[in-house]
Amino acid sequence: MEHNWELAQFEEHRPHLRAVAYRMLGSVTDADDALQEAWLRLSRADASAVENIGGWLTTIVGRVCLDMLRTRRARREDYVGTWLPEPIVSEGDEGDPANEAVLADSVGLALFVVLDTLTPPERLAFVLHDMFGVSFDEIAPIVDRTPAAARQLASRARRRVRGAAPVPDADLAGQREVVDAFLAAARDGDFEALLQVLDPGVVFRVDAGVDSAQARPPITGAAAVARQILARGRPFAPLARPAIVNGAAGAIVGSPDHPLAVVGFTVVHDKIVAVDLITDRFKLGRLTAGGF
Repeated sequence: MEHNWELAQFEEHRPHLRAVAYRMLGSVTDADDALQEAWLRLSRADASAVENIGGWLTTIVGRVCLDMLRTRRARREDYVGTWLPEPIVSEGDEGDPANEAVLADSVGLALFVVLDTLTPPERLAFVLHDMFGVSFDEIAPIVDRTPAAARQLASRARRRVRGAAPVPDADLAGQREVVDAFLAAARDGDFEALLQVLDPGVVFRVDAGVDSAQARPPITGAAAVARQILARGRPFAPLARPAIVNGAAGAIVGSPDHPLAVVGFTVVHDKIVAVDLITDRFKLGRLTAGGF
């Protein structure tokens, strides 16, 4: 009976825990691994003595994610190109209700890029406090610091996020109009039309996976990005289908059973400020395996 109670408690909190882990790790697979570890710890513990099971589980997931981030940081040094998260994708313009806990206040691809520059303790403090309202008294023991020091971690992270992560337009329909105009210009090979929808400082990032020959550094500037899109992306533009990518207007390139890429766009003041292209086969694999 006790095991059934523990399982029921875990399942009740699973959507929240999964959302925390995904924001911490940017990986659906790693988030599921973190939840599995949290479940194992819960099944071994005397959960009946825990007053706040949701808070206890959030703490456990936070500690597991912190360890995973530290390990990943050590081996990320030789990653070629730009690391981007495993995308959360829904076809069309309607989100999947099963993803609501993750997509609520969704973390866009561009924000994940900034989060990945934070130290693991900074990222944990920022995610838990600023995104989920966890108190610094609860965060402090996870990062082995005082509450005041945990507050400083979140403050430093917040300043870096505000300085580097663009805040996208909230209107999804408006985003879609801009993205559709971008795709139409790419299909038509219309350089000037592309410039019309690109912000002068737009950045184009590609995550082709570890050791991929397709990896390349980010490209910045409207003219340079437009030239790159027309030189390499025009043949694929007709294969693009509308999608919601991490809560924003985006596209899936390729057939439903054989996706070639996921493209995320960050639209600010009706201009595209970031184009994030994911072609990593591992990260695309979940699209044909049932999504998040």
